[in-house]
Amino acid sequence: MVASTSSPPPQGLQATHRWPGDFQDPAWRSHLEPLLAAGRAAGADLVEVFLERSDHLGALAEQDVITNVSPSFGMGAGLRVFRGRHDGFVSTNDLSASGLLSALEQALGMLGLQRLSHGRDGFQGLPPLRDHGAGKDDWLLDSPSLKDATDRLLEGTAALARHGSHLQSRRGSYARDWQEVLVCASDGTFARDIRLHQSLGLSVLAADGDHRASLGRRYGSQGHPDDLREWTPDATAVDLCGSAATMLYADYVEAGQYPVVLANRFGGVIFHEACGHLLETTQVERGTTPFAERVGQPIAHEAVTAIDEGLRDRAFGSLSMDDEGMEPQRTVLIENGILRRFLSDRAGETRTNHPRTGSGRRQSYAFAAASRMRNTYIAPGPHSPEELIASVDRGLYCKAMGGGSVGPTGQFNFAVEEAYLIEQGQIGRPVKGATLIGEAREVLPRISMCANDMELAAGFCGSVSGSIFVTVGQPHIRVDSITVGGR
Repeated sequence: MVASTSSPPPQGLQATHRWPGDFQDPAWRSHLEPLLAAGRAAGADLVEVFLERSDHLGALAEQDVITNVSPSFGMGAGLRVFRGRHDGFVSTNDLSASGLLSALEQALGMLGLQRLSHGRDGFQGLPPLRDHGAGKDDWLLDSPSLKDATDRLLEGTAALARHGSHLQSRRGSYARDWQEVLVCASDGTFARDIRLHQSLGLSVLAADGDHRASLGRRYGSQGHPDDLREWTPDATAVDLCGSAATMLYADYVEAGQYPVVLANRFGGVIFHEACGHLLETTQVERGTTPFAERVGQPIAHEAVTAIDEGLRDRAFGSLSMDDEGMEPQRTVLIENGILRRFLSDRAGETRTNHPRTGSGRRQSYAFAAASRMRNTYIAPGPHSPEELIASVDRGLYCKAMGGGSVGPTGQFNFAVEEAYLIEQGQIGRPVKGATLIGEAREVLPRISMCANDMELAAGFCGSVSGSIFVTVGQPHIRVDSITVGGR
């Protein structure tokens, strides 16, 4: 980090003045405009400020006891300065005028720039605020209290005890994340939003002698403070315990090369991890995507259309604006097998010339935004799930996916939590221990059939700009051939 020589505060910005705490306060404009003007006068092409207030609540239930409660609060700012193809980023939780001026000077210094004591260099000021947070100001107040959340978790673990057998472990977890953001930039961006994410998970470990089965279910939504109150623990417990009972005594799968039918909802995690990241401009910048020069060319079977968007109500990855202040859009990544577009943020557009798609996202003010997925899914096709299964003489039906790992250019391996053999077009006996192994550019052309039952599932995605809320999804799909690891 290169620190520039200190200069007096620009006109209108007093070093001893503390910034307003409420992002709806009109005073923010008069405090932020001199900061942006100072950065432009120093020679920056663009100056961006991301301000955030956050309130997190987490709780964990094990068996019939709450074993962990983790509240946290945060407030801070991230300042990013662009000059040509380069940028400097500094974060701070000192929101005094002097604190933000210091952060600006450090960001400018990273690019060899020095703040001047005067001048605006063409900056005309901020436009009227685009307030996406209007109508959301009561979301935090209306969210479940700690008692509400812990009571519901204990209802969940009690339901598992009622509906399960041979359960060695019963766990429930809940997280509520509230965030208010204000984004301004010297290109005229000035926008505010409030976000609310809630996630809930139940998991079990079933054991009987040498037999083991570990499974879980997770749900998540964006907005709608009452979602936890509307959850039905018994329905989740019946579903989860039924799967655990089936998998407990399942035989181990035999390793080999199989046609596979992947179920909808969280089955989409493979596309997200193995392919979605390769269609972000962060990968183009690094030279780690095999698809960098393939726009307009086939990269998948013609049955595959893949979409990323931030528009669906309640979906975990939906947003009213991204973390650079741009409204979301529906981005068709792959259309009938043809690569159409990459996901791009401000830096991606600057360095790769792929237009921004409202995909600039970050975990918090401590991270610079990067091109990231939102709600990413394979679109539905013309077939029924039964047609896909009937088309396989001998293969594997993957009903529920588990964790896995992905290499930098799309090599992947994913555990299958719940799987069944397909024999002569019919779902047969359950098997466990299956791992799907492959590479994105090899598997995409083998997705030959898509069913008509597309569903979404909530998840968390980690990358260069931290951990963010996303949605994965797909209909049932048929993969003509994939390596299945087993015994």
